Amino acid sequence: MSKKQNDGFLQLGVETYGGGLWHTWFDRDLSLAGRVMVKDGKGGFVQKLIKINRPLLRIPTLAIHLDRQETFTFNKETQLFPIAGLVAAELDRQGISPADDSPEAKEADKKDVDKETSFAPLKAITERHHPHILELIASEAGATPAEVADFEVVLYDVQPAVLGGLNNELIFSARLDNLMMTYCAVAGIIASIKDTTSLKDDANIRLIACFDHEEIGSRTAQGADSNFLPSVLKRLAVVPAAKGARADSSSSASSFAEVQAESGEDAAFERTLAQSFLVSADMAHSVHPNYPAKYESSHRPAMNGGPVIKINANARYATNSPGITLLEEVARRSGVPLQLFVVRNDSSCGSTIGPMLSAALSTRTLDLGNPQLSMHSIRETGGRDDVLHAIRLFDGFFEHFGEVGPSILVD
Repeated sequence: MSKKQNDGFLQLGVETYGGGLWHTWFDRDLSLAGRVMVKDGKGGFVQKLIKINRPLLRIPTLAIHLDRQETFTFNKETQLFPIAGLVAAELDRQGISPADDSPEAKEADKKDVDKETSFAPLKAITERHHPHILELIASEAGATPAEVADFEVVLYDVQPAVLGGLNNELIFSARLDNLMMTYCAVAGIIASIKDTTSLKDDANIRLIACFDHEEIGSRTAQGADSNFLPSVLKRLAVVPAAKGARADSSSSASSFAEVQAESGEDAAFERTLAQSFLVSADMAHSVHPNYPAKYESSHRPAMNGGPVIKINANARYATNSPGITLLEEVARRSGVPLQLFVVRNDSSCGSTIGPMLSAALSTRTLDLGNPQLSMHSIRETGGRDDVLHAIRLFDGFFEHFGEVGPSILVD
């Protein structure tokens, strides 16, 4: 239930997702986006994706005069609820007097409604959510409130992404982690197939896989820790190679990848994995000029300095030296600069889907990502040129892997 109100304000009940920098969500113009299940008029239900493109909500901070705390702290359960408006304004919109909104009047109306309605397993959706919110969601879905069966929506900042910096060299945006690498992988694979000649002669299957729920462990039906990617690769592994394609090519697979097709052999899937290469493409940390001591002295990734190869001896990242050698050769051929990152020994290290997929598939793997600041903030900062660097790297990977892959020999 999201329907809440307190001290004359309409509010929404929300639940936090992942490890956000939640203090950055205060005093921002927020709205709603997500999925709505709508009756199709034929006894079934269809999915509609919606995005309400105007400010609806806000999480206001408490004035400093009322709480002079040195460090901003708050309770996520009681002090992170956004306000959606005023009760009085909503009653006026509906033409309801305050007396009609009393608990006694509501209870009487509920009894009248109960007499007229059939059994419902759940409370009516208008009881669980503010009617006006439901109307806006239904309108965005091209439906009426009565046609809405249920919905799952998230809050987002309505301020659009922009170029920033004195020379427009920076990107200020929400969700750079990890939509930037997702975009670059998609753009890279599209660029790689513009040359139809190289594609025709390629025995590899070029593949990218974009997953949900990396921030909460990936253990969902559409997460990287599911059976989705292995099952897709099993089906691809027995697709006959294109006639005339190089039969001795290796392959690669994963966050973006290429997979070699084997013609119906019993061990096609295992052979494919052994000859594949997986690049786990998630964002990386840029050096922060106000916190230089937080970075290892020899590993301080620069914004617009190119994709960052992430290394960790405790396998929080899946990178190893053969993988670095392979990617460095691809980058050399593509004219793309690369950087290396190792976290300090006295700092904690994040992780990615790289180690998870590497363990599940037993496939050679490397972790990389573009450098950024303010990771997990509602408003992050990245480099404009790094987008182009990553697209060229992914394009080059798809184009050159068939030749470079077999040249990296490991006993």
